[in-house]
Amino acid sequence: MDRVSAFDEPLKKTLGAATAKVMAEHLDLHTLGDLLHHYPRRYAERGELTALSELPLDEHVTVVAQVADARILTFNQGRGRRLEVTITDGSGRLQLVFFGKGVHKPHKDLLPGTRAMFAGKVSVFNRKLQLSHPAYEPLSGGASAADAVDAFANQLIPIYPACKQLESWKISKAIDAVLDRAVDVVDPLPPTLREGRGMATLPDALRKIHRPRTKADIAEARERLKWDEAFVLQVALARRRFADTQLPAVARRPVPGGLLDAFDARLPFTLTDGQQSVSKEIFDDLATEHPMHRLLQGEVGSGKTLVALRAMLAVVDAGGQAAMLAPTEVLAQQHHRSITEMMGDLAEGGMLGGSDQGTKVVLLTGSMGAAARRHALLDLVTGEAGIVIGTHALIEDKVQFHDLGLVVVDEQHRFGVEQRDALRSKGKQPPHLLVMTATPIPRTVAMTVFGDLETSVLDQLPAGRSPIASHVVPAADKPHFLARAWERVREEVENGHQGYVVCPRIGDAEDEKPKKKSAEDEAEKRPPLAVLDVADQLAKGPLSGLRVEVLHGRMQPDDKDDVMRRFARGDVDVLVATTVIEVGVNVPNATAVVIMDADRFGVSQLHQLRGRVGRGAAPGLCLLVTEMPEASPARGRLASVASTLDGFELSRIDLEQRREGDVLGQAQSGVRTSLRMLAVIEDEEVIAAAREEAVAIVGADPELAGLPELRIALDALLDKEREQYLDKG
Repeated sequence: MDRVSAFDEPLKKTLGAATAKVMAEHLDLHTLGDLLHHYPRRYAERGELTALSELPLDEHVTVVAQVADARILTFNQGRGRRLEVTITDGSGRLQLVFFGKGVHKPHKDLLPGTRAMFAGKVSVFNRKLQLSHPAYEPLSGGASAADAVDAFANQLIPIYPACKQLESWKISKAIDAVLDRAVDVVDPLPPTLREGRGMATLPDALRKIHRPRTKADIAEARERLKWDEAFVLQVALARRRFADTQLPAVARRPVPGGLLDAFDARLPFTLTDGQQSVSKEIFDDLATEHPMHRLLQGEVGSGKTLVALRAMLAVVDAGGQAAMLAPTEVLAQQHHRSITEMMGDLAEGGMLGGSDQGTKVVLLTGSMGAAARRHALLDLVTGEAGIVIGTHALIEDKVQFHDLGLVVVDEQHRFGVEQRDALRSKGKQPPHLLVMTATPIPRTVAMTVFGDLETSVLDQLPAGRSPIASHVVPAADKPHFLARAWERVREEVENGHQGYVVCPRIGDAEDEKPKKKSAEDEAEKRPPLAVLDVADQLAKGPLSGLRVEVLHGRMQPDDKDDVMRRFARGDVDVLVATTVIEVGVNVPNATAVVIMDADRFGVSQLHQLRGRVGRGAAPGLCLLVTEMPEASPARGRLASVASTLDGFELSRIDLEQRREGDVLGQAQSGVRTSLRMLAVIEDEEVIAAAREEAVAIVGADPELAGLPELRIALDALLDKEREQYLDKG
């Protein structure tokens, strides 16, 4: 059999149909390669008995322990039989129970002194933790502890990610059955790279990760397997970047004395150093004859929109059109409003009173009236409109451009790659692409998730931005803190400012469909607070007399726009809203934001919401209201947000608290993450080094003609869906 197909061999061929079916359905393991890459999550050592005192309730666990005693009890006038086994790890004890006919075999197997692995779900009976009918595997042939010690001297016992249908030791036996085949595995690392860095071969690393003799074996195997994941992914991204440099694009250079210069001359402030240097990077990219692919990440309020607008004006100067894609209608309208305000008569090209140097700036959203929509589409196809701002409506087949030169995608994480791709395909040649995000991304994530984009960072806030004070308000523990929060909002309004109150839910009838409850919902025994209810309570209670209005995603677009305009004008004191205000909403006079049920939002989302205040000369105030108890993880998360305004630090915290798979898997491509060993935050050095090596290798041999093993590994990583994701990225 050739070396490639050995890795792709279906498991049922080696393990039998029944085991293979369980592995496929419950662990997503289908081939020999999948199973060999299903690594132990930890190792139990001989003599190390798992701390029974720290077992999590209601979780499926595997423990290694010794039987202290076992006894059969009868009940129901002798008709029922129960076997109770006590196991110990020297510091704690745990009871196992078996009932009925199931007592005979464990009674024979689990004699006092026997050492075994036990797996089951931790439950409580009579206020004591227990495992009911656990699966078990004795760790010695003999009955005595001495035999166990002899048989397993110095052995590390791998504990695998398992499921109820397939315990860790059954997975271990399956690995035993296939581990000899590891010699057939294709090694993706070029020999010069592997030897230069003193790394183990791949077959050797797989043997050592599954059957280590020492802890040094595990460390050596982990280092090698992390490199595989980082390197193969970085090669895929480097090839993507290289291919982009081969695509044709129209170079778009600003024209001296054109629209951009006219706009810059009117700016009432000077650009920050950061805005100037990032603009230069973007203009340099636009001047090349292959498409720009750049990620612009900047702190909330760092002036990304202005940088993007200057890029769009440069493209219009050069005879092209620019499209900005926003995730929501509220944000598209907000961008349209702020861009036309910044440009003044420069946004009215060809119109009465418009500037001679100007262009038309049009809005295109799904809910526009037919006549307005027809006008906008006509302006795009004739080239009359140099700039269009819109939602997903821009992607529809009917939308045609005269000469699309630049696509700006706002809040990248809200869009699938398919949507980005559909808009890019509307250019006669591939347009330049600028992706913006206000969610700060740690460097390692930028190198993996957005590894096919060059990155620019705006981390300097414009002059005149004010500090924001953030506090957690524990409404259940200290109700008077919540009363004080509403007093603070009143004080801000009395001082001539405005405020936001954010709720997780809208609260109308459509919103009341029963949803599957999360553990935290169960703990709270109440649904999340809703905009309509809270607004009503505030208007009648603590904020009576103030002008309180609501804003949420199910309002008619004209109504939403009307509320936002009146709030921006200062005709509304307090806006009670859902997260529709999360990005891009810019009202410098708003100084206070109260986030209700703050524990129900993610760290990055809270940081975004906080960024709606402190945008003018007056200091901002952010109050995070929660009913979660002090020791809960949710309160810890809120304390992190309150303690720092550094979005990059918060994104790190956010990432550490989430599963690694969210970073690269479903969140981006809709398919399972390929990272099993690599931790994006912790393994920064490995990722950076792998990127460097990948760039050098792809630069020297873009087709990888001299590295067939690497090509095979690349094909294995990039299944069809993932290949499309990288293609469209």
